[in-house]
Amino acid sequence: MAEHDFRYSMLTPQHTLIECRSLAVGRYQVTGNGGSIKPDDVLLVTVKGSKELFMRLNVEKVRHLINPTGQWVAVANGPAFTELAIHQWKVNCNDCGKERDIEFMVDGKDGKKALKPAATARIEELGWKVVGENHLCPACAKKAA
Repeated sequence: MAEHDFRYSMLTPQHTLIECRSLAVGRYQVTGNGGSIKPDDVLLVTVKGSKELFMRLNVEKVRHLINPTGQWVAVANGPAFTELAIHQWKVNCNDCGKERDIEFMVDGKDGKKALKPAATARIEELGWKVVGENHLCPACAKKAA
């Protein structure tokens, strides 16, 4: 099992994500160029409409195309969104005042009740510490520990 990074980057033009589309909830068809993709590999793919979010997709099966050379089509499993929604919030450190814009994904059908848990999970993923209604940036969290 290998991990292949197909997030959008000008530094790796040889690994290009051509298309990623949903076949069903949690199931995706991915078309790409480059890399030697095999079943059970993990693909990191950029989420359309986002600056920094990506999804981890587990390759179930892959078909390598003869023409164009290096191109492949894979079926993969990943996050189960029926209606993907990307939200942006600002988070402020209650200790030093540092501010950071964050992006996070939620299932649009879950409505507003899903926003706070998804935002909290993303904040923690970025190294911030959430204490009740207060937030600590990574530097302040390290000092507090």
